[in-house]
Amino acid sequence: MTARLKEYYRKEAAPALMKKFSYKSVMQIPKLEKIVVNVGAGEAKENSKVIDAVVTDLSAITGQRPMICTAKKSVANFKVRAGMKIGAKVTLRGERMYEFMDRLFNVALPRVRDFRGINPDSFDGRGNYNMGVKEQLIFPEIDYDKVDKVRGMDICFVTTAKTDEESRELLRLMGAPFAR
Repeated sequence: MTARLKEYYRKEAAPALMKKFSYKSVMQIPKLEKIVVNVGAGEAKENSKVIDAVVTDLSAITGQRPMICTAKKSVANFKVRAGMKIGAKVTLRGERMYEFMDRLFNVALPRVRDFRGINPDSFDGRGNYNMGVKEQLIFPEIDYDKVDKVRGMDICFVTTAKTDEESRELLRLMGAPFAR
């Protein structure tokens, strides 16, 4: 499945991008560098078992062990001390990245209730795209009965594109279901 997406990029998407933006070299064609999936678990400060549930869900969704994130500074208003576990993240590259992207666009996002497409304006100005998912239940790897709490996640697509327009076209060619 992932080989299909990679082959499609090489044979169809890259030449289309080269023609549309009239690049002089094939090395100028933007490509997907990595995908970062992040889950912030603020309730982990009271209950340390929350991080274990987040790690289990993230590793089931991405197929890779997440890195546990800790607080850098103490913030009294949030009752957070430096060194507390407050979230988890996964950086996907290579085959796992393409596999995750394929499952996200073709399986998970269509399962969202009243889904009309992802926001085409969530680019950061440097060619990276960020989106949020409100619940982890849209992924088929998550068993509904074993979920203790519905949690969302942030997904960041990092590309080598210089502008948002190039990045939007790259993701559109890779199958991103942008809203019209």
